[in-house]
Amino acid sequence: MEHPSWTKADSRKCKQIWAEYQKQHDITERIGQTAGIDPKSGRIWFGDSISEIVEHRRTEGLTSPLFFERVGFKTYFRKGGHQ
Repeated sequence: MEHPSWTKADSRKCKQIWAEYQKQHDITERIGQTAGIDPKSGRIWFGDSISEIVEHRRTEGLTSPLFFERVGFKTYFRKGGHQ
């Protein structure tokens, strides 16, 4: 199944959905988990990794692109120099 290209508007929408979710829910039990956010439906999936969320969604027949956040962190993954 082909999906339209991801846009900056999709990323902004996901960040907005995530910010609203955090205002309405206590996420302390989920710190360190991965959150996958669908900009079209507004639905959020939680799991231990991106691959876990993707696999769970496949079992539901869902393949639309998601935006991922690491719960409790400013960035999902940081790649950089060694200290």
